[in-house]
Amino acid sequence: MLTAKQHELIRFIQTRLEETGISPSFEEMKEALDLKSKSGVHRLISALEERGFIRRLPNRARALEVLKQPDDVSAAGIRSAAANDLLARHTSPPPAAPAPANDVIEIPLHGRIAAGVPIEALEGQATLPVPAALLGSGEHYALEVSGDSMIEAGILDGDFALVKRTDTARDGEIVVALVRNEEATLKYLRRENGKIRLDPANGAYEPQIYEPGEVVVQGKLAGLLRRYH
Repeated sequence: MLTAKQHELIRFIQTRLEETGISPSFEEMKEALDLKSKSGVHRLISALEERGFIRRLPNRARALEVLKQPDDVSAAGIRSAAANDLLARHTSPPPAAPAPANDVIEIPLHGRIAAGVPIEALEGQATLPVPAALLGSGEHYALEVSGDSMIEAGILDGDFALVKRTDTARDGEIVVALVRNEEATLKYLRRENGKIRLDPANGAYEPQIYEPGEVVVQGKLAGLLRRYH
């Protein structure tokens, strides 16, 4: 038998999935159930998951799937006043064909990377939601582009570079290169006369030439996201 809060939560999740095609965020669930913190939501989700009522899909943003309903609760069961109020404030009219709930992936966002003079690639705790269709197989992360040395490759200042994590790349591929174990840059990779050459895509910049031991490939460009203001 489920607790009252567990009943309330599974009804709320099911209703949001039916109306929008996207499961609610932990913040929305916290507000709907009038909980003091998200840790309470985590405990409820874990309990429902352990008992086979829902499941979480890994590496997906806001991806919860309702596997079954409690025996005494239908999908159209009565929602709490808090849940009704939250839905009224956060739910827009459902589209004719709701988008799949699992088409967005959260990937790590590791600060800014130079597309001009190399700057340090910062490690952080932020994430970036990315349409899954933009990414292939493998592990990915994102870096915010700073500078204009790759504009002739269509990479602009402020773009988000979507990077497939790898330590190998072929000549001519755009890579994230860690230089001298200190700074990272986004450039074309080329090998020439026993050296590593990092080429910009802007005639105003000169290629950067290093010894092989000074450059480590940390990934190669898989896609771009751009914001329009």
